[in-house]
Amino acid sequence: MNSPTTPRDEVRRFIVENRPVRGHWVRLEGAWRELRAHRDYPQPVRELLGQAVAASVLLAATLKFRGQLTLQLQGNGAVSLLVAQCTHDYRLRAVARFDAAAVTALPANSASGEAEKARDVFRRLVGTEGQVAVTVEAHERTLRYQGIVPLSGDSLAGSLEAYFAGSEQLPTRVLLAADGERGAGVLVQKLPEDVASDDSQMHEIWEQAGRGIEQLSAEDLLRCPVEELLGRGFAAHDMRLFRGAPVQFECRCSHGRVTGLLRALGPDEVRDVLREQGSVTVTCEFCHRPYRFDADDVEALFDNGPDPGGNSSAIH
Repeated sequence: MNSPTTPRDEVRRFIVENRPVRGHWVRLEGAWRELRAHRDYPQPVRELLGQAVAASVLLAATLKFRGQLTLQLQGNGAVSLLVAQCTHDYRLRAVARFDAAAVTALPANSASGEAEKARDVFRRLVGTEGQVAVTVEAHERTLRYQGIVPLSGDSLAGSLEAYFAGSEQLPTRVLLAADGERGAGVLVQKLPEDVASDDSQMHEIWEQAGRGIEQLSAEDLLRCPVEELLGRGFAAHDMRLFRGAPVQFECRCSHGRVTGLLRALGPDEVRDVLREQGSVTVTCEFCHRPYRFDADDVEALFDNGPDPGGNSSAIH
């Protein structure tokens, strides 16, 4: 394998040499912090969002497509909706909607172990009735694919393993972690075997990979180089680690889009807001970046009349 490097925002593919086992690893730092620059999420929501963002990159990395993958969680817990999106070239954005009072009521301390506490927090965040949806929108021929499974297990990683088992029929192990500084994840899959392969040997390799992943902690995933992680999980096998691809935060909002929105609303409505509030502020629903327009800005919007382009009134 390659010599250890200091990862920043990167996704990398790896394989077990001459075996139908592949995987992807991702770690996010600057992109993860930039994504949250205009929104302060409570710790439990922030960690779940960070795991979802890492997962969206891992899922996108398993596909050969040009377009966008959306990972969406809906439930009846403290977090009603969570959306993480990643493009084929690893540009990502994400948002979570939550009940602040319900999040505040989550147990800060527990007599149980850390693993049991994490399971309890996850179930309270997503609730008892919910689903995970993975939607792939490919540019080619406007293809669209969606897989939906119930929220199962006691973690987002467990729910994604169930998604792959049910929707893709691929044995998959997933490990996810996030804190205030980083988001990270590992996904390992057992691909369909050649008819001439040794089933017992493949089963043992896959079992070893599963045990290796189970031994890794969230702290390991967030701090250790990928070479060290693979060395632990596949100690008895030759590995090939491929060159990484950069990941970056990118929201679709822009000053031009917001200008189009305000022009579509019309001068009367925008000026009414200006009179009531002293300025007009539009906040992106994804990254929560505010766009503020004062009186001079508003007048400049309508100097040339209505927007001839008929821009959409939605900012996503």
